[in-house]
Amino acid sequence: MTDFTRFFTPLYFILFFAVSFIGISYKVAKQIGKNPNVLPKDDSAYGLVGLYFKIILFAMFIYVMLLSFFPEDIASAFKINFLENSIVQYVGSILMILAFIWVITAQIQMKNSWRIGIDGTTRTDLVTHGLFRFSRNPIFLGMTISLVGFFLVVPTAIAFVFLLIGSILMQIQIRLEEEYLLKQHGQIYLAYKKRVARMFNLN
Repeated sequence: MTDFTRFFTPLYFILFFAVSFIGISYKVAKQIGKNPNVLPKDDSAYGLVGLYFKIILFAMFIYVMLLSFFPEDIASAFKINFLENSIVQYVGSILMILAFIWVITAQIQMKNSWRIGIDGTTRTDLVTHGLFRFSRNPIFLGMTISLVGFFLVVPTAIAFVFLLIGSILMQIQIRLEEEYLLKQHGQIYLAYKKRVARMFNLN
């Protein structure tokens, strides 16, 4: 593992979490007067998705910290050798940086409608401008690309498991949100759903 990768990955995830979760949450909370983190803490199916999200984030944080402090030992465990070269790592780094910019842009464009989870107590506006013209879920798209980039930077089976589980959890969350948005916005959301792809429009 290069020194760049060793310091880039923890710095990236710390910055990502600080800005896209803590920073944006604080900004929106000041504007709406309540915590935008509305993930349930019960034992429902939706509550379990939220719990697994937290577990995977915590596990990734621990893994990234271990990579930083014990780079040779951790990076060599379950390594996928054919992906380990500098070009692949730089491509992964670029994807992570672009994904970070993409996610922050989408969050800013959501304004007061941004939530962590589904807010069943407040009717939020349906955001269809900006990045939402190309993807119904640009934040989840950015997070998925970030995980792909991380896997390329740290090509191990463990990083691939984070990508796989994270992607599955996001797809479940997307479908829960689609059901909620359909109830909230009806035909307006149906028209938007027909016009814009779930993850990204190719045309």
